Amino acid sequence: MRFPYWLALAVTLSLLSLPSRADEQDSHSHFGDMGQVGTVQFPTSCSATVQPQFERAVAMLHSFWYEEAGKAFQSIAETDPTCSMAWWGVAMSLWHPLWPVAPDAESLKKGLAAVAQAQSIAGNTGRERDYIAAIATFYGNYDKIDHRARALAYEKAMQQVAQRYANDREASIFYSLALLATAPPTDKTYANQRKAGEILEKVYAEQPNHPGAAHYIIHSYDNPVLAEHALTAARSYAKIAPSVPHAQHMPSHIFVRLGLWQEAIASNLASAAAARDYEIKSHMEGVWDQRLHAMDYLVYSYLQTGQEGEARRVVEEASAITDVKPAGLIAGYSLAAIPARFTIERQHWAGAAILSPRSNTGPAAEAITWWARALGAARLGDVAAAQQDIAQIQLMKSKLDASPDPNAKYWAGQVEIQRREADASLAHAQGQDDEALRLMRSAVEMEDATEKSPVTPGPVLPARELLADLLLETKQPALALTEFQTSLKSAPNRFHAIYGAAQAAESANQPGLAKGYYAKVVENCSQYRPDDPSLRRAQQFLAIR
Repeated sequence: MRFPYWLALAVTLSLLSLPSRADEQDSHSHFGDMGQVGTVQFPTSCSATVQPQFERAVAMLHSFWYEEAGKAFQSIAETDPTCSMAWWGVAMSLWHPLWPVAPDAESLKKGLAAVAQAQSIAGNTGRERDYIAAIATFYGNYDKIDHRARALAYEKAMQQVAQRYANDREASIFYSLALLATAPPTDKTYANQRKAGEILEKVYAEQPNHPGAAHYIIHSYDNPVLAEHALTAARSYAKIAPSVPHAQHMPSHIFVRLGLWQEAIASNLASAAAARDYEIKSHMEGVWDQRLHAMDYLVYSYLQTGQEGEARRVVEEASAITDVKPAGLIAGYSLAAIPARFTIERQHWAGAAILSPRSNTGPAAEAITWWARALGAARLGDVAAAQQDIAQIQLMKSKLDASPDPNAKYWAGQVEIQRREADASLAHAQGQDDEALRLMRSAVEMEDATEKSPVTPGPVLPARELLADLLLETKQPALALTEFQTSLKSAPNRFHAIYGAAQAAESANQPGLAKGYYAKVVENCSQYRPDDPSLRRAQQFLAIR
């Protein structure tokens, strides 16, 4: 798709909101000090003087460091006006394929203008023109064609580029990313993910220092079925690009999937520190959303090993944050999920019932707070408060149902799961246990049918764990044990499920199973929470058997 010449002439005006060269002086002064970002081999027809910068910018693009990649590509375009691929890079840095929200109209306008500028430059190669034409399929007619259709068009275009240039590993890598971007969240065969992973593993074997190969393998296998296949890449990626905050964080997606809590904690401590360093170097006014993302994973991981004091410190740090860059779902989700996890995982119902929604976090994030409040109120027997909180959950879902954002349908589904869980908790509080179990099973069925978003380490509390809790409370320990065991298959080594399984096995008169689960509780938590009632109960059980 080729854009009219007038659009290329308008590119400067279209990109005025990107930092000017003067504005970027500070940023460019530390660009070379960003450290190691991995190794990329991406030959172009650009001048030899900018080629190392170009490959470095592509490396940052592969690690989703879009802020710095965009600046770098624009700097290259200014240094070498004949480098059409620099404008390809600007366009690529404006679309974040795996982010939980689609580009807004302003970003799409800038991307379209960058593509037009790339197409207006003569003298590039056929391969480069194909790369530019591929990204043009995403930005072209963005006001007439919906997001998913354009993402699919880009995927098909990159498939053709990868086939046409079979020895071009970058084409294969970008095609793999496109497959991940278009993978349906309801496809439990993980067809796109398997296909992408197969391609990426071959590249990774050839180029073990390539940030994109390692990074996208992790994304390909970030699910309960395939997670073990990404462990080698997860343990390598942070070393490949040690200066990139996202490269420090991303391995924890696999560590969380496999219940490797200490590795997940170390990963996110490093990521949060790197993000804070970037905030300082870039003179950011506020907290980078990537630091909050790491903090959410930290709280989740700390709670699985009983490190309540460490988790509390992260919660307090998050509660003091008032300004986030950029404001959006990544930040909003973390700000809502962090305090909700801290109360719900610890079954601190009074604390959950009084959580306050953060302003301007968006309906998907705000629903988490209302969900936690509803569960807390129901557990405390405050029926009226629970009903009011559930009404707010439904309001958040209605907002998502009406949203034009192409990702809103997914989040509306996640909020519907929360509504059913809250309704089930309320029904139980009202003594309507058959209805409570029906509602909770429907929440489990719905959660099983979709995959979690990369924005979260997992549900604040898996629906199946809530079902198992309900079965325990309604004196059905054998059924509860089955549900806890099933939950542990998809979310291994979670403290709540392990302890719940131990309780259920004990109540179901299966002391052998109970002993194994209680032993796991002690193994995971004894050095961190010596006075915890759950740990004491586990130790008491083991002492007499």
